[in-house]
Amino acid sequence: MSEAFAAPADPAAGTPSPSAAHGFPVSVKGVVVQDDRVLLLHNERDEWELPGGKLEIGETPEACVAREIAEETGWPVATGPILDAWLYRIFQDRDLFVFIVTYGCRTTSTTPPLASDEHSAVGLFREDEVAGLRMPDGYKRSIATWFERLHRNGERSD
Repeated sequence: MSEAFAAPADPAAGTPSPSAAHGFPVSVKGVVVQDDRVLLLHNERDEWELPGGKLEIGETPEACVAREIAEETGWPVATGPILDAWLYRIFQDRDLFVFIVTYGCRTTSTTPPLASDEHSAVGLFREDEVAGLRMPDGYKRSIATWFERLHRNGERSD
C-alpha cells in the first residue's frame, strides 16, 4: 500500500532525507465535485486517484490542473483554492516520491466524464463511498476538505 508523508523524515524509516527534498517532481491534482459526487480516475496501480498531472514549462499550477482535468476527462473546470500538499511515496518498496498539491475545482459540465488512455476507468463517487476506495490517504483528505468547504458555504456541487 502507498504512503503519504507530510514532510521529509529519517531515511532509516524509509522516508526521504531532508537533503533529497529538492529533487521531487510536482503533480497538481483537482478535486471536482458534481451533483455531490467526486470525480476519480482508476490508474495502473489499481488505485483511484484525482485527475491532474505535471506542470509544463511556464504554466501556473492553476492552469495545469484545469488543462489536465480537461485532457483526462473532457470536463472544463475553474480552479479554486489549494486544499492540501504532501510528499507521496508512490511504491512501498521503492524510493519514488512525488510532491502532490491539490486544488478544489468547479465544473459546469453536464456531460459524463470520459476516461483518457492514461486511465482504465473514470468514476463519480459519493462522499461516503470515498473511505472504502483504494487510494492515497492524502487524496481522501483533500476530498473531505473540499466537501466540507462546499457544505459549509452552502454551495451545491453541480
